[in-house]
Amino acid sequence: MEKPVIALRGLSVLPNMSAHFDVSRDKSAAALDKAMESDQMVFLVTQRDPELEEPEQEDLFRFGVTARIKQVLKMPSSLTRVTVEGLTRGKLMTLDTSGDYLVGEVEDSPLGDIAGELDPLTQEGFVRIIGDRLKVFGMEVMPVGKQIVPRLLKIKELDVLLYQIGISLPLEYEARQSILDAESYLELFAYEEKLISHETDIARIKKEFQIKVRDRIDKNQKEYILREQMKVIREELGEENTGSEADDYIKQCDALTASDEIKERIRKEIARFRTTPLGQESAVMRTYIETLLELPWDRQSEENIDIKHAREILDADHYGLEKVKERILEHLAVRRLTDKGEAPILCLVGPPGTGKTSIARSVARALGRNYVRICLGGVRDEAEIRGHRRTYVGAMPGRIAAGLKQAGVANPLMLLDEIDKVSSDYKGDTASALLEVLDSEQNNKFRDHYVELPLDLSEVLFIATANTTETIARPLLDRMEIIEVNSYTVNEKFHIAENYLISKQMKKNGLLPAQLSISKKALQKIILNYTREAGVRNLERRIGDICRKAAKEILEENKSSVRVTENSLEKYLGIERVSFDMANETDEVGIVRGLAWTSVGGDTLQIEVNVMPGSGKIQLTGQMGDVMKESAQTAISYIRSIGPDFQIEEDFFDKHDIHIHIPEGAVPKDGPSAGITMATAILSAVIDRKVKADLAMTGEVTLRGRVLPIGGLKEKLLAAKMANIHHVLVPEKNRPDVAELSAEITRGLDIAYVSAMDEVIQQALV
Repeated sequence: MEKPVIALRGLSVLPNMSAHFDVSRDKSAAALDKAMESDQMVFLVTQRDPELEEPEQEDLFRFGVTARIKQVLKMPSSLTRVTVEGLTRGKLMTLDTSGDYLVGEVEDSPLGDIAGELDPLTQEGFVRIIGDRLKVFGMEVMPVGKQIVPRLLKIKELDVLLYQIGISLPLEYEARQSILDAESYLELFAYEEKLISHETDIARIKKEFQIKVRDRIDKNQKEYILREQMKVIREELGEENTGSEADDYIKQCDALTASDEIKERIRKEIARFRTTPLGQESAVMRTYIETLLELPWDRQSEENIDIKHAREILDADHYGLEKVKERILEHLAVRRLTDKGEAPILCLVGPPGTGKTSIARSVARALGRNYVRICLGGVRDEAEIRGHRRTYVGAMPGRIAAGLKQAGVANPLMLLDEIDKVSSDYKGDTASALLEVLDSEQNNKFRDHYVELPLDLSEVLFIATANTTETIARPLLDRMEIIEVNSYTVNEKFHIAENYLISKQMKKNGLLPAQLSISKKALQKIILNYTREAGVRNLERRIGDICRKAAKEILEENKSSVRVTENSLEKYLGIERVSFDMANETDEVGIVRGLAWTSVGGDTLQIEVNVMPGSGKIQLTGQMGDVMKESAQTAISYIRSIGPDFQIEEDFFDKHDIHIHIPEGAVPKDGPSAGITMATAILSAVIDRKVKADLAMTGEVTLRGRVLPIGGLKEKLLAAKMANIHHVLVPEKNRPDVAELSAEITRGLDIAYVSAMDEVIQQALV
């Protein structure tokens, strides 16, 4: 009768045998589905060649087994795991491979009645012969001998025993297929009797081989002990055990550019290595010696101290960043005059995306120094800096020593990236471990716990980067020279994009210079309306978006070039993502524009105050932080103290509630520079006088009305310009900060300096 057929690879199933296998071929899966739809019966037959993907009838064995599907389990990767139970032996007469699954004409072909073939006496004799063979087999093969053979010896029926042997013993699929192919019980008995004897002989040979290997290992152990004794005897006699590996190390040590003290220490380690027996200790010593030989010690690269060459490279790679460039050129000038000069330890502090990491790479190129970057973000284990002691398993040098090893010279430029993000835990204080590294008075004898020899870091040019100095430990901050890398102005961003970013992104996206052009107005619109950041990282991403869309357009529409203009920008970048709160058009009561510093640059902050009849309550809303809440309380106390000067009734604050709100209530706000802004808004609301619309201010106020200086002035003035505000009030003590700013920032701004709230009120109120 016709049955679905599954061709098995590397597996043969016998009658009464439970088995499981994985189905991955489409035709096998379809045959499985067909069987499950009907009577769950399927014919299993084994392939002659397991590697064949689409077998024909001649590629299959003649005999198989009709099986019942017990369980189907879907597995990942389009696999299906099937559990089956073999029922009866069958013969494959024909096979149809043209459909979705294999269909075979199967004829049941059991071996027949054993009683008609063998008389009872012969059957009993065969059972005893097989039993004797199994006993010998069980003694040679463990654990099969204890688990399976006793169960087989209990079976007294020859026909049951013959098939159970094929099912129970650990046999290859070819052996099980031979059992399935047997035409009679006599043939089956002869094959299995020979098979068990064969497997017994193989097991005996394997056991003898294992005994010989064990004896040889014992012999090698004995030889090893004797060799160690010979080494001791040679040492007592003063004879040197010459090893080729140790000789190589000695040659490398002789060629090393290092002091005599260092070389002598390395030679002592090599001498110890010679007499150390092979094993774990020998491997640890080998790694240590190789580390010492790979460190640069006194090997230095020649530094390029041509100031003109350095300026050309720095200007070619980066627009702006004048403070960093000037400091590097000053260092070169000192080196040229003194032939030595201490290498400065610079810390570039600024918002993300302002080019701190990339300028360090350019400095290395300008000076001709090897460049090594060490990322300290998230490092909390002191051993990451100082190294692990060699007594620990898996010990290795710290990041500083590893950086020197990577650079290959003793005077590289070493970038300590994200130094503000180091932390500490029970494994030690990472920032404290950096103190010795970044102190020019100590780092000429820096000791790594793994190396154990003094490393001279005085010639290393350290440049650290940080987003803020707030999280850097004070002693560590004291050892570094802080250089502020401020936010870029719109003009600076425009030049950076035009001279660097566009060509970089076009090259990255496979565009030729003639295939894409971005107009100047479009570039300015990207800067103003599609990015809001201190640096240029997002600006580069938006330019990359345009390049990818232009590449797609060139290929799909067969264009020779794409031009992006101010009007077509929305097609490439979507709707505008950034909007600025512009200056108020009319003077209003109780509304004052403040200036704030954020991690992505400056912003304007509108403060609103309402006065309502009530019982003297003060309400603060707009997600204010603790510092800003205290500024508000201070501002109210100051306004109450000057109430008589503005004819404010004595009981006014007892009969009215004051509500101070900063819009965008879902955005947290905090900082010490909103004091005068709040005080002005409160006074305006209380005395009902309007505040000039075209005015912004920044500064902290004291209880007595003094105006305190603030930080982030450059970003705040840029925010005022973006909001189209022309008049700005700045603390008098910030006058030197304004003097350092470029004319591009202050152009168009009327900056007034104030030292007391009286001056603020005079200039702010209409």
